Amino acid sequence: MPDAPALLDCIRRAARQEQFLNILPAGEAAARFRAALDLRPLPAETVPLAAAPGRVVAEGVAARADAPPFDRSSVDGFALRAADTAGASEAAPRRFRLNAELLACGTAPAIEVAPGTATAIATGGVIPRGADAVVMIEHTALEEGPEGPEMLLSRPAAPGQFIAHAGSDIARGETLLRAGTLVSSREIGMLAAAGLAEVPVVRRPRVAVLSTGDELVPPGAPLPPGGIYDSNAAILCAAIAEHGGEPVPMGIFRDEEAALEAAVREALGRADLVVMSGGTSKGAGDVSHRILSRLGAPGILVHGVALKPGKPLCLAVIGRTPVVVLPGFPTSAVFTFEEFVVPVIRALAGLPPREETDVAARLAVRMPSEPGRTEYVMVSLSEAEDGLRAFPLGKGSGSVTAFSQADGFFAIPALDQGAEAGAPVSVRLIGAARPPDLAIIGSHCLGLDAVLEALAAQGIRGRSLAVGSLGGLAAAKRGECDLAGAHLLDPKTGSYNTPFLSPGLRLVPGWRRMQGVVFRRGDPRFEGAEGAGAVRRAAADPACLLVNRNAGSGTRILLDGLLGGARPAGYANQPKSHNAVAAAVAQGRADWGVAIATVAEAYGLGFLPLAEEHYDFFLPETRAGRPAVQAFLAALRAPEVQARLVALGFTPAG
Repeated sequence: MPDAPALLDCIRRAARQEQFLNILPAGEAAARFRAALDLRPLPAETVPLAAAPGRVVAEGVAARADAPPFDRSSVDGFALRAADTAGASEAAPRRFRLNAELLACGTAPAIEVAPGTATAIATGGVIPRGADAVVMIEHTALEEGPEGPEMLLSRPAAPGQFIAHAGSDIARGETLLRAGTLVSSREIGMLAAAGLAEVPVVRRPRVAVLSTGDELVPPGAPLPPGGIYDSNAAILCAAIAEHGGEPVPMGIFRDEEAALEAAVREALGRADLVVMSGGTSKGAGDVSHRILSRLGAPGILVHGVALKPGKPLCLAVIGRTPVVVLPGFPTSAVFTFEEFVVPVIRALAGLPPREETDVAARLAVRMPSEPGRTEYVMVSLSEAEDGLRAFPLGKGSGSVTAFSQADGFFAIPALDQGAEAGAPVSVRLIGAARPPDLAIIGSHCLGLDAVLEALAAQGIRGRSLAVGSLGGLAAAKRGECDLAGAHLLDPKTGSYNTPFLSPGLRLVPGWRRMQGVVFRRGDPRFEGAEGAGAVRRAAADPACLLVNRNAGSGTRILLDGLLGGARPAGYANQPKSHNAVAAAVAQGRADWGVAIATVAEAYGLGFLPLAEEHYDFFLPETRAGRPAVQAFLAALRAPEVQARLVALGFTPAG
């Protein structure tokens, strides 16, 4: 940890960084960046055919040979002179003496076809000298004649019949592929048929990837306190390859200016484009902008874009090499990479701009937004009776999964304070996204994964969106999902879920799971205690810190009932999952919380049972007949799925 003077110096440097954070609108930032770049395709390189799929042809490619390279038969039959077949019929067949050879594929003819003779030939065989037609074997018969075998033909042939002439498919010197063609297996077939073993293609842009941050750890290494795995490098390298680039992973670099500068200089010498993640904001440890500011003209072009996620983006050009410093948080990094870097990679690789598809949807819930910058909201799509519904994923820019789980995103303009529920939105699809076959919205549970895995084995694509039990119930009432997972306790009746039914909904029993107090093993305040009593004592102890759950969750409703209006220390800390509760307790950031037994066991925590809750599903009657819903109901009761639920620590209902 730095001493006080060093820490103060870092803070002063961070304050001076304000001059670099001149926020620009996204469009202006992109235009300024591209204006400083040479976006023509990179020079050509020659690659073997096996390496060509997915590459872009750099210059016109001409055929070196005819295809086919000789006149060949397109059927099994006999090669002969068409003039000799005139008048042939079933009643009066024409007779031909057979030549003493069979022209199989790869056999060079040795006997000329003279008038009145024919040569047996296989499909693909070389047409012999003298022949100008081929007749199908189905229209012939064989007999033994006075001078040897004879062929009887029952119908006439036209000149050129069943002959594929040399060069009829590809002519020598013909242009096969033009510059800019994207090579696929179809193009590979043409090139090979024309005698080409190599093809000139646009060189793939080499993209150096550097991760920066003292907290980063390579995947697979032990994770120290405060450390996080470097997922950005893996994501970015895969995305670079997807869009026609060649990733050059450089590794992780600490926030140490001299070492990072040396790495950036090396990257500039090795790559056509340099991408860094982290080190763009005003934090005391961020040094990337200072390094770029002294590496050469034109230098930093943009530092700060009016986007959410993605505000700290830094765009620079050193000499002729673009350098992009992405925000460190995964969703911010991936989103800004897709918007600002992908177009550059595709242009340098000679690829056309990425195809964009927009679909109309209505926003399922209100989405607040901070005025002053355009906010892009990742959404999951679900089909309602009157069209698509867009559900915001509700995961921040630090989420690794938000971009991968989203079907698309929509924009909230910079001057708006949000978008209201039911508002029409234009959703830009990510890739070939489509709504899932089965949409489940509500409270998430590990048991649900077991059912969805069984459906996946049947080719049914299901998706679970965690918005809490009450949120799922509301979505089911609006007909915006197929099923809503819930564990809602009615304090008046002590019953789960059934009291919350309304017309148009039915309840599908799921499974039972035990909720309880989680704590670090060995804590004398909880060891050996009874669950409800432990809650009361912990709530009365200011030094005993709670980690709560989000409003609308079944766990929160259960806990609020036990607290009876009390607001113990830590009550305002409200994560959205059982895992987050368990992690906070296991890591010492809280002393107790409420979670299910399965999660407590996974985190090595103590557990005091509180209630066996019912995890069930609200099913809109209008959706009950859908094939995917029927498949879900069948899978839920399948013996193998029920066995999996038991193995996870749950008790299947019914």
